[in-house]
Amino acid sequence: MTIEKTKTIDRIEAVGDFKHIQVRERTDIVEDGNIISSSYHRWVIAPGQDYSNEHADVQAMCQQFHTQEIIDNYNTFLAEQESDLTT
Repeated sequence: MTIEKTKTIDRIEAVGDFKHIQVRERTDIVEDGNIISSSYHRWVIAPGQDYSNEHADVQAMCQQFHTQEIIDNYNTFLAEQESDLTT
C-alpha cells in the first residue's frame, strides 16, 4: 500500500473590475493510484501585490492582467475607500 500527497494548482482566474487573480490549489491523498481524499486552498493576488514567489502559471496571469493601468486604478480605488472612512 503506497500513500502519497500531491499538490496541484488547478484553477487560476482573473475576476472583477481590478482583475484580482484567484488561485486554487488542490491537495490529493492518493493510495495505490486512487484518490482517497482531496482538499482545496485558495488565495487572491491583488493588483500591485508581489507575486514573484508564485507558480509560473500564476505569474503569467498576473503579468497579463495586472497592467500599470489596472494597478493605478486599483490604488485610486483604495485611496478613495480610505478617504471615505476618515471623513
